[in-house]
Parts: sequence; structure tokens; C-alpha cells
Amino acid sequence: MKTSFLFGVCLVAMLLGISIADGQVLDKQQMLDRQTFWQNRDFDWFQANIPFFDSPDEAINTTYYYRWELVTRHICYGSPPSGYSFTEFANRPFWSGAYGAISCPAGHQIYEVRWLHDPRYVRDYLRYWFRTPGAQPRNYSFWAADSAWATHLVQPNREFIVDLLPDLVENYQAWRRRHWVPEKALFWQLGHDEGMEFDINAQQTRDILRGGQSLRPSFNAYMWADAHALANIAELAGDAVTAAKYREEADRVKVQVQNLLWDPKRQFFFPMSNQRHEKDGHVVEKHTLTYETGRFAGSPHGRELHGYVPWAFGMPDPGFEQAWQFLMDPDYFYAAFGPTTVERHDPLFVLQPGCCWWSGQSWPFATTQTLKAMANVLQNYQQEHISRDDYLHMLHKFAVTHRKDGKPYIAEAVHPDTGSWAGHDMPNRSEHYFHSGFTDLVITGLVGVQPSDGDTLTIDPLAPDTWDYFALDNLPYRGHRLAVVWDKTGQRYGLGAGLHVLVNGDKAASRPTLAKINVDLPPAVEVPMPTEVRYNYAVNNDGDWFPRLSASHVGPGSSLAYVNDGQFRYDLRPVNRWTTLGSTSDSDWLVVDLGLARPIDTVKLYLLDDGEGVIAPASFDLEFHDGRDWKPVPAQQRRPAEPVGRRPNTVTFPVMEVAKLRVVFHHAEGGRSGLTALEAWGPGERPYTPAPPPAGNVAFNATGEGYPQASASHSDRFGGRPERAIDGKIIYSPTPMNRWTSYESPNEQDWLEVDFGQAKTVSRAVLHIYDDRGGVQPPNDYIVQAWTGRAWRDVNVASRDPEKPTGSMANTITFAPVTTSKVRVLFIHDGRARSGLTELEIWEK
Repeated sequence: MKTSFLFGVCLVAMLLGISIADGQVLDKQQMLDRQTFWQNRDFDWFQANIPFFDSPDEAINTTYYYRWELVTRHICYGSPPSGYSFTEFANRPFWSGAYGAISCPAGHQIYEVRWLHDPRYVRDYLRYWFRTPGAQPRNYSFWAADSAWATHLVQPNREFIVDLLPDLVENYQAWRRRHWVPEKALFWQLGHDEGMEFDINAQQTRDILRGGQSLRPSFNAYMWADAHALANIAELAGDAVTAAKYREEADRVKVQVQNLLWDPKRQFFFPMSNQRHEKDGHVVEKHTLTYETGRFAGSPHGRELHGYVPWAFGMPDPGFEQAWQFLMDPDYFYAAFGPTTVERHDPLFVLQPGCCWWSGQSWPFATTQTLKAMANVLQNYQQEHISRDDYLHMLHKFAVTHRKDGKPYIAEAVHPDTGSWAGHDMPNRSEHYFHSGFTDLVITGLVGVQPSDGDTLTIDPLAPDTWDYFALDNLPYRGHRLAVVWDKTGQRYGLGAGLHVLVNGDKAASRPTLAKINVDLPPAVEVPMPTEVRYNYAVNNDGDWFPRLSASHVGPGSSLAYVNDGQFRYDLRPVNRWTTLGSTSDSDWLVVDLGLARPIDTVKLYLLDDGEGVIAPASFDLEFHDGRDWKPVPAQQRRPAEPVGRRPNTVTFPVMEVAKLRVVFHHAEGGRSGLTALEAWGPGERPYTPAPPPAGNVAFNATGEGYPQASASHSDRFGGRPERAIDGKIIYSPTPMNRWTSYESPNEQDWLEVDFGQAKTVSRAVLHIYDDRGGVQPPNDYIVQAWTGRAWRDVNVASRDPEKPTGSMANTITFAPVTTSKVRVLFIHDGRARSGLTELEIWEK
């Protein structure tokens, strides 16, 4: 069978003039080359990691591949101990947790990245939420245990999931301790903490942003799904008592959701207020559903899209499907770029021109949940309100919504009638927003792959039989590689007419028509945990002294801090880059000081090529410092052989102990060089040991107790305190906050002072200038002064590098040795902006 299959595929390949690997249905590079939007041209990574998809709907095809590129924009290698996580925004806003992750979209993100071939990404991310300081798994609703179990169904590993069980149980119990309502046997949550600000129930309270406590169908569906997942994982662990406990809890929650949150008159699930609210003379009574009391009491409206969320997890019993009559009706949720988050004729329906109202706009977060729920209804329930054609129609709409100026794009929320992102598309924040899913909808909905904990796989495609073809190839599933192929004539893929399922290159099942098919698979193969510990030793998101970067030049609007922040994005905007724009030299260098010798065998340079002055260098030298001089790293192997932008340029070599690396960029004609990331990989051991800070910085005080002490003429009211400028943490990004600033100071000059508590002889200061490109910018100038015992006196400056104060990098000033008990820096502000530092170092002679 395999021989005839391969002959057919190869014959079609020869006729089409393409090359297809053994057992492969789709030519991966051809699929990638069909798309023209790529900023990330690391096609090696895409070929190694993503499932490939082909269909007659080019909008869905393009969005499918765009969403995999979007994933790469948000991968973050946070630290050697934590590994990989994912961001939501283009920046890392103040409400994000460690390394920019936010729990609100984490369920969507995990459902997407579980389909990557390399399981490190999803497993690291699951661990991140419970074992990384600063992660915030309960700042927003998050179906954590369900996501972990969904991952296990695709990438099974008993050791990993059982090891995570105590964390998942504690997470559930922490929600229960705070949010359980015993008299209703349900959980309360705020709309805001579901990621749904300014919803119609919040607008009936005095806090229209956050709203009040309510028993929400969405949050209780998450908790039901988590309880079910905990029961499944406990069974896998052999803990029957815990499994029974959580199955009983799940059953109780489902009964209460169906009994209390379903309105048979309006035929929909609604939130139930858990508090009494009075506003403008109207009262929403406790334990009433939306519009049962309050200003709009008796209204036939009040439906919100999150009323469909219970079906996203297969929670409701049969008998509630009437709710789906409203989805495709323009008088309710249907819209050209919808669905809307609130039914169209609701008295509080409004399309706001600014963020972040959940009162009508179409939010991809909710659209993802609705399409997931819709697929579950079509595949598992009997009803007549929605059809499989409706699913394709809605998925196609969602695909074309992913556009701006004709190019693939997604921001926070879209106008449901025009498709415009305006008002919900903030610069350096909303671009390519990872708050939703899409590829999982194609895999589990359109193609119909139904993951389960068994060796029989059900595939129930929602793709229409009017399509002549589609193919999903290179899909990782339970240690195997799957392909699902529909070919009406048998001519496109060379496998014969009909629906075919291939497992590891062999046909496992076929049928002549496009319909549900059950496939007997080989026994699951556990997807192993890595046997070798490997670290990116160059990353520094925690502001530690080492690794530390320096460069011969920092171009305007760029920052060295982006080079080792664990993320790479090749976009011109949002900014995530260091460049040498403005350099007058033919070559520039960048140094990575690791702080101590590390075993390194791989360096990756993510070179920029933006067409606006930053291009790949003509060549580059990779060097190490042997304690005396810079020397070439020996036995280098490079891929690609010559520098190429918008992809990693990987240099491998025999493992060697390295404390400092230098890259010398020889600029190409017509431009200057730049990086979005640099990684230095090598073997390691657990636990990871960070490099200690060097001795001699007399300003350093990690605890804030005793001496040295910092003070300032003015400090901002947002937490930018003087002691944060001498704690040894260097963080140029807005979050996590670790800086002193003089923001909003009435003075044209301000100072930051360090009192050593005793006389010290010092001769050098390093100012790590903070620059948010807004109210805090590099000063016009600065002056270092020493205390004589009676007055402040300017030091005798020997050198300044750079001469002009520059943000997001070290500014070093050397001076004649002076013995003093105090040093201060006087900042002369630049116009209306005020000055700030993330760290001040003062070094002994």
C-alpha cells in the first residue's frame, strides 16, 4: 500500500514540477512560497514545526499561515529556568506578568501551539504559569487544566502532565477559595477579569469598567472544563479519589449552569448578578439574570456572545440548542465582520470608537470561542439552527477580518460592519495581537480532527462537499504524523478519489464521500521530554547584571535591550530592534558579556532587513575573548552560508567555554546592520546558576536596607523610586517597572544622589538611561558631582561614552579619582520631557 501511495504522490509531484519528501502530501516550501506577506522568513522553522494546509479558499489559507507567523512574533524565551512563554501584546504592558505573558488569552494560545511539532514551546508555557516568579495565572480567567489536558491529547507525556497535576489542583482551589458561591454552587467573576471590559452588565453598575460579581456562563464553563481535566489527569496518575472528587464537582457546576443561568423565555445563557447594584435610581437585584431587574427589566434582549462559551467545551446537555438560532440572524449577532459581542438591538449596544468596550464590537477572542462552540455543536449535537455551510461562512469571515490595507493583520477588536480596526489598533501595542485562535479552528473544525485519549481517532470535517479538495499534512498527533486529504476527483494529490487519512505516510482509512470517519491508529507514542538541558545563555529579561550587552553604536529609536529580551520580530513597527543606523563606520560591533564562562556551541543572529536603511551585513565575524584578545570562534559552520535578513543566521561550532562573545558587522553598501535578537546556546545543568555581579560598584544595594542610600529632588508618582536605580537591575522596558524617573517634575533640572555612608574613592559612573519616548527621555545633558563635605563639586571629566546622553543603553563617564561620601548626577532635562535611570553604577578607583 505504501509503495503505490508513494508512486501516486511522486507522479503528481513530477507533473506539477515540485519535490515532495517521503510520505509527504503537500510540498512545504511551495505552500510557504504561495504567501507573500512573510516578515519572518525562517522557513526551516516553519517546515520543521507547523502542520501544512491547502484548500480552495485562499483567504482561509493565507490567514492560516499568517497565524503561524503571528505565533513566532510572540514566542518569548523568558529565562533559562522558565524557557518559552508567549506574549499577548506587541509590547509588555504594566498589567502583564513576567516576560509579558497575560493569562486572559493563554487558553487560546495553548490550543494553537499544541500543534507545533516541538513540544517544548507548549510544555514550557504550561509550566511557566505555575513555576515562574511573576507569572499571574489568576489575574484573568484561564482554562488552565483543560489546556494542559488538551495538550496531552496531542503531545502525550505522562511524566509531564502528572508532574503538573499538583499545580493545576492548587490553581483550581485558589479560584475556589475566592470565587465559589456555596448557596448557588457556582463561581463568580468580573467581566473585566474575563477580558471583557465595559460589558452591558458592568454598565448597570457604578464601575462600568470592571462591573460587579456575577455568575457567568463563560467562567463557570472554564471551571467545569478544568474540573473534568483534573479528573482525567488524576485518573492517569492513578488517583481515583481525586478523579471522583472533580467529576462530582463538574457535574454539580453543569447542573447549576443549566438550572440557574439558562433563561427558557429568551432561550440563552445569561450572567446572574451576585451583588445588588444601584445606579441612577435603578436597582439590579442580587441573583437575577441580565435585564430581569434594573433599568431594562423585562427587556427581551441582553444576549452576549459569551453565552455560547459552554458549548466550546461540550458542557451543555442536549436540549439547549435553541440558543444557536440567534448566531446567523442580523437582528442578533450576525454581521459582515462579526459576530458582534452583544445582540444588535440590545438597549446598551454601542460601537465605541476607542478601546476596550465589549458592547458591540467584534472581538477575535470571542469569535474564536464561538467558532469552537459552533464546531462542537455541529459535530456532537442534533439541531437545525446552524449548518456546516454556516461554519465555513463564519470561518471565512473571520479569515478576511484578518486584514488591514489588504495585508494579513489582526488588532484587538474590529468594527463588525466595516472590518476596520480603527480605535482598537494602538501603535506598539495592538499590532499582530495574540488574543485569539485560528489554526486550531481549521484543524479541529474545518478538517475535523477530534483529539481523544485513545487509539481511535474521529475525523468529522465541517468543510463542504462542494469543495473539490483540501489537505492537512504534517500534523503531529500522539507520537505519529497524520495527513487528512479530501480529493473529489483524485487528481490533485494522487491518492485516489475520496477522503483519506494517512498515518506516518501510510493510508490508514478512506471513504468515497466527505463525512465522518473513524481511524484506528497505532498505539500512542509518548512525545519525550528533552534528555539534554540546553540554555540560551544570552537572554536577560530579569535585569540581572549579566548577561550584559555593549555596542559601538546604537541607532536612533533602537535599543540594545531588545537584542536579548528573548523575542524576535522583523517588523519595522512595532519596534523590537537594535540598529547601527547613523554610524559613520564601515563596521560596528556588539559584545555579549556572559559574566562567567559558559559552554556555548551555537549562536543565532536574527538579522534585520527592513528596506528602510537596515539591511543584512555584507559579512560578520564571530569572536570570543580569551582573557587578553578577541579571536575568531574556531570551526564555525554557518546556515545560511552568507548573511540573510529576516531569519536566524545560525553559527554552530564545537562546544567551548566562553565568557564574552563579539559580533563584528561589516555593513553592506547602502545600509547599516541590525538585529532583532541574538541567542547563545549550549548545554547546561539544573538548577541554572546566574552569574554574580562584579565587585566594586559602591552604589549597589540589592535589598534597599542600610547603605548605600539613594534620594532624588523629585520622583514620579507611579513607583519610579530612587532605590530602584541602585538595586542592580537594568530593565529598559516599561515592565517590569525597575527605575527612577523625574516624570512630572516642575524643575528644569533634577538630581539623583547616592550616599555611601562612608568615604569612597571613585573614578567612573555608568548611567543606564531610561527612555519611554514620551514623558521620560534622555536628558539634554548631565553632570556628575561629588560632595566635598560642604558643597557639591563637579568631577574632573576624562571621557564620556557616548558623548550625547542616549537612552536604553549604558552611558559611561570616567573622571579623575575623588574621595567622597556622596555622588549625585544632575540632569538637565530635554524640553518638556523629564529624565530617568533604570540603574546608576559608581565604581571604585
